Amino acid sequence: MSEIDHSLLSVRDMYRADSLAVKSGVTGISLMDKAGQAVAKVVSDIVPEGRVLILCGPGNNGGDGFVAAAVLSELAYEVQVYSMLPVSELKGDALHFAKSWQGGVLHELREADFEQADVVIDALFGAGLARPLDRTCCNYAEWSLGKRVVSVDMPSGVSGDTGEVVGDVAFRAEKTVTFFMKKTGHCLYPGADLCGDVVVADIGIPKEVTAKLFLKSKENHPDLWSEKIPRYSYDQHKYHFGHSLVWGGEMTGAGRLAAMSALRVGSGLVTVLCSDADRLVYALTSPSLIVEDHKDPLALAAFLRDRKVSSFVLGPGGGRNDAFRSFVSTVLGACPIPTVLDADAISVFDGQPEQLLSLLSDQVIITPHEGEFKRLFPRLHGSRLERARLAAVQAGCIVVLKGADTIIAAPDGRTVINTNAPYWLARGGTGDVLAGIITGLLAQGVSVFEAACAGAWLHGDAAQRAGSSMIADDLLTAIGGAMVPFRGEGGLA
Repeated sequence: MSEIDHSLLSVRDMYRADSLAVKSGVTGISLMDKAGQAVAKVVSDIVPEGRVLILCGPGNNGGDGFVAAAVLSELAYEVQVYSMLPVSELKGDALHFAKSWQGGVLHELREADFEQADVVIDALFGAGLARPLDRTCCNYAEWSLGKRVVSVDMPSGVSGDTGEVVGDVAFRAEKTVTFFMKKTGHCLYPGADLCGDVVVADIGIPKEVTAKLFLKSKENHPDLWSEKIPRYSYDQHKYHFGHSLVWGGEMTGAGRLAAMSALRVGSGLVTVLCSDADRLVYALTSPSLIVEDHKDPLALAAFLRDRKVSSFVLGPGGGRNDAFRSFVSTVLGACPIPTVLDADAISVFDGQPEQLLSLLSDQVIITPHEGEFKRLFPRLHGSRLERARLAAVQAGCIVVLKGADTIIAAPDGRTVINTNAPYWLARGGTGDVLAGIITGLLAQGVSVFEAACAGAWLHGDAAQRAGSSMIADDLLTAIGGAMVPFRGEGGLA
């Protein structure tokens, strides 16, 4: 594992980190000076020379802007500084650096000022903004569109906690420079899109501050789970990698995608249970699949035991009828193995969410998209991150809230935000592939939370490898490439 900490800060955590740093002996002047220098460095990496327009707000972000102005001026950039407040009305460290600035300060701007700039530095408001931008700042955001914008901490107008636009207008940055650690809003949409590339700068906050923050949100990364994926070696056989069971429903394409994904991610065996009418379809999918008839709940219990089944996925193509709802209910009440509920296994409880919630446990993973989530948890409100965390506590299971910023939440409050999914994953069938990947990892003994995190990341990586013209089927072959770094060297027996 790398030494990088993938924890994410809330706005409250950010303020506490600054406070703890100052208490440890680091001065606010030093923190702001290094922050402004980091902003100037990013600008100089974008353009080696030219005209820079710096928009300074009333707080510490504005102070960072004044520091960047001084550094860029010394590097011979043509610098124009705007301040929302007269310098005399600024406070604290921001006042110190504003008074040190040797150039002029404007308090009004025209659209022409933006047109003439090679780079615009948005140092108006940071992650803590809780109100919409005023009309003047909205104009500046609109006039900045199409320009090369570097935002300080967070594009102004975007919440550092939720990634949501506070109001109707926000800046769109090419790069965002943040400090110490990313905030959750850097990883959640639309903030993740509006931030552009996020640069995390070290401004001198001591590492020991992290331990005092009790952070529970992280950005998904192999460092969080890669050591749990079994490595290949000469003395292993198929049962070392588990046996996945897929409930093959009436929409056979979904079940086939889930089954093949479990195989590709490394499940030693994969069995599909299906109706007699669909048996041939599943059998012709791949000779590597085992195909069996559907089992009633009593027969299923014996089957799980006799065949050493280690994970189960229910839902892809399962159907939305009373018989399937009754089956899911019975299985959840008696199933002793880690289970993934996807698609129809969730939607079949529309109008009866309490029935499903009463059956969930800490060995269950549910994978709703936003629509399914709202029907299952109709009383939960707030940001996606808040709702996912509350849902996991309420359901007592792992919740994978799917989307461009898929969130994995555990009942103990841990949350992980997945950030590597490309936009082109928005294709039919890709959710079935995700369910199969997670099921295949569970079969190999990966814990439920780590399997969900790993599954989301591998799903995104496979999509990147498959390319923007991919369909769900293309993910199947791309999964192998995504898995290669985590298997180690050596061969299977």
